[in-house]
Amino acid sequence: MARGKFQTLTEQMFYILLCLRQERCGTDMMAWISEITGGRVAVGPGTLYNLLEQFQQAGYIRETKVEGRKRSYLLTTAGRDALEAEVSRLRALIADHERLTGMEGDAI
Repeated sequence: MARGKFQTLTEQMFYILLCLRQERCGTDMMAWISEITGGRVAVGPGTLYNLLEQFQQAGYIRETKVEGRKRSYLLTTAGRDALEAEVSRLRALIADHERLTGMEGDAI
């Protein structure tokens, strides 16, 4: 069965939505994501601006400010719901892992 768009989020998608709980521009987003993940997750400008456009079209974020070429964005209620749905999905995966690896004598 095919998954709907944004039914699951990539790491880049997750961290973009997470950082937009506060208003940020693209440059600030890339720096914040790199800092908060200790450099484990990198989001380049091509990926970032493509995802920002898709998130805007989906109603997950809104543009808040335009200063020349610099644009700032903020998470919407729909975006917050999508982020929380992803957190719930990840928690379910972890719970499955813990349940299955905690069973004595059971091989995965």
